[in-house]
Amino acid sequence: MKIVRRLHEAGITSEHAYAAAFGSIGLSLLSWIASMKAEQAGVERADRWGIFVGEWAPTFFGLGLALAGYEQEAPPPGKGSRSAWLDHPSESPG
Repeated sequence: MKIVRRLHEAGITSEHAYAAAFGSIGLSLLSWIASMKAEQAGVERADRWGIFVGEWAPTFFGLGLALAGYEQEAPPPGKGSRSAWLDHPSESPG
């Protein structure tokens, strides 16, 4: 949990991690297409590039889940959770 706490203290939220995960999925597709078009090495090389970048997504999703759990447990003083995914209408003051 120390790494998650340090990431949270650095201002990184679960939304940042989720955005990085979706970005890596897009980058995986783009790197596969670019490798297919720019290199003469064939499909095998393009597949390796796409898989290499695509393997980042689960890591970022895992960090997002860990950060979301931390945000729910330890919200900043005087505020609700820092994650829009965790804000529930039933918890709003009213």
